[in-house]
Amino acid sequence: MSILVTGGAGYIGSHTAHALVDRGEDVVVLDNLTTGLRAFVPTTARFVEGDAGDAQSVRQIIRDCSIDAVMHFAASIVVPESIERPLDYYNNNTVVSRALIDVCVALQVGHFVFSSTAAVYGLTDSTPVDETAPTRPINPYGRSKLMVEWMLEDAAHAHDLRYIALRYFNVAGFDPGGRAGQPRRQVPHLIKRAAQVALGRADHLDIFGTDYPTRDGTAVRDYIHICDLVDAHLLSLDHLRGGGGGGVYNCGYGYGSSVLDVTAAFERATGRALPVRNAPRRAGDPPFVIADPARLRATLGWEPHFDCLDTIVRSALEWESRQGA
Repeated sequence: MSILVTGGAGYIGSHTAHALVDRGEDVVVLDNLTTGLRAFVPTTARFVEGDAGDAQSVRQIIRDCSIDAVMHFAASIVVPESIERPLDYYNNNTVVSRALIDVCVALQVGHFVFSSTAAVYGLTDSTPVDETAPTRPINPYGRSKLMVEWMLEDAAHAHDLRYIALRYFNVAGFDPGGRAGQPRRQVPHLIKRAAQVALGRADHLDIFGTDYPTRDGTAVRDYIHICDLVDAHLLSLDHLRGGGGGGVYNCGYGYGSSVLDVTAAFERATGRALPVRNAPRRAGDPPFVIADPARLRATLGWEPHFDCLDTIVRSALEWESRQGA
């Protein structure tokens, strides 16, 4: 049996594909290469260039490759862009997922791991936030992902489909082996952008908002290393294959770092000041988002190994330094 990894040429999908191959899984990667890179796909995985929402193509892959599980990463992921182009996000994230789920149900693919997001919570009433918190997304990106969670929940009630939706907090860092990373064509998140600035490939780092109700006025996020996040996917797959129930799980460390904490970590790593520029808040950005990962730990047995901001920052610097100017 094989695993279909949609979006497997992108940042998180490619890291997961490599981890699956490393443990001997038969992997099929489906990616349209809009943002992903073919070079990030494991050489031993079968690669299909195409769209996860192309039902005919997905149906053929499932039949030809004896797919028994799907890991669905393919999506648009930039919050400000989702506000500017909401219908694109509802199409790329929600409509495409609906088509994929439909094929999985029709062909009895019983295991589905979904790449969701902490953006489904929106402005949280408490910190850290657990999975029972109200879901009140404040941007189209978060809404588009929450709709997919709803579809999976309803499909699981009606059909022989078990799923896990992993709600990512802020993913950062890179594969220690340098086999995969964040594609350049993808809009960089804070840590990637800060690494570019630290290496002199960008003039400055914009700090979007210095008046948030946080301890230093800048936004606070729960940064999780990509390798720890990948472990959560492997544990989710094993849990479903072993007959475990589905549901949603937070993926974070349970503590937050502010934008200024991140800049300080880069300054520690490089031994020099990081040029920054204060800028207005971005639309759709909440002041703080911190996970309560207790359910992930208790149910799936997840234990992080890279839960240190300095480790994440060093990882990002190492990856970016390998990429050249």
